[in-house]
Amino acid sequence: MLSSRLPFRCARRALLAALVAVPAAFAAIGTAEAAWPEKPITLIVCFPAGGGTDIAMRLIATPLGEALGQPVVVDNRPGAGGNIGIAAAARAKPDGYTFLGCSSAFVVNPSLYPSVQYDPVKSFDPVLVIGAAPNVLVVPKDSPIKTFEDFVARVKANPGKMNYTSSGIGTTPFLAAEQIKLLLGLNIVHVPYAGAGPATQAALAGQVEMYAANLGSLGAHIKSGAFRAIAQTGPERWPDLPDVPTLNELGIKNAESDTFQGIYAPAGTPKEAIDRFAKEATAVLQKPDMKEKYLKSGLGVLAEPPEQMKKRIAREVPMYKEIIDKANLKLK
Repeated sequence: MLSSRLPFRCARRALLAALVAVPAAFAAIGTAEAAWPEKPITLIVCFPAGGGTDIAMRLIATPLGEALGQPVVVDNRPGAGGNIGIAAAARAKPDGYTFLGCSSAFVVNPSLYPSVQYDPVKSFDPVLVIGAAPNVLVVPKDSPIKTFEDFVARVKANPGKMNYTSSGIGTTPFLAAEQIKLLLGLNIVHVPYAGAGPATQAALAGQVEMYAANLGSLGAHIKSGAFRAIAQTGPERWPDLPDVPTLNELGIKNAESDTFQGIYAPAGTPKEAIDRFAKEATAVLQKPDMKEKYLKSGLGVLAEPPEQMKKRIAREVPMYKEIIDKANLKLK
């Protein structure tokens, strides 16, 4: 009799053990999810220290690390217009401990360079757009050009004889200027310099007649009066430049652009890590003192979430490809 009941008792014990294990397993999963992050997070920045992207990422790194309970460490990987850092992030293990901080170069480079080691849609998962700033067209303070209309009239009266510079071939200010050239049929020569610093100095010295750059890099020079802003590329007038018209106001339609700073995760990064990162970063960015810090650096806080950032990428990749193709700007 005893032997006949043994299989039943064993099965009963196994069932009870399984029932006890199920909630324990779910509790363990919940604990694992809540535990992220368990170690420092690396934020690869694809441009050198001190630049606009680096500043945008360092402003948020410390308070974000405090909110997450683990340090967010900025790792600058500059070179090849941002492609070196982007590729390094794309190759990183998608475990929630490596993210990428990049400017609009992320959506421009695939069309600008003959080959890049990432796909802007497939290689990364969008996390957050920190903010954006319009590009501006400026002239030296002593320039006879007072308005954008003056600029256009002078270029048309002197085809091929006037010049301009930008913060770099392939940057969004450069592409904005090239788009204006295409739309208005302007014949003006671009003079390249080795970076935004030399280009700014050349423009301040009056060696070029116009300078296209991101507002973040020129805000202080405009406020001091060293440069006169004649147009800006954003959808509406910038708070600190209330007298500077947008391209739309100047009659140039469908030419809006900006330079945005965003954060990405290697494709396949756990969703809970992306969601937590985006949530905490958004909370940090919404603080008044943080908004003020970013505004002073020339960046307006947007805090666009992953889905909205995904739509931005889908819109801007083909937009810049069209400009690059029409102007035959592809780098060798």
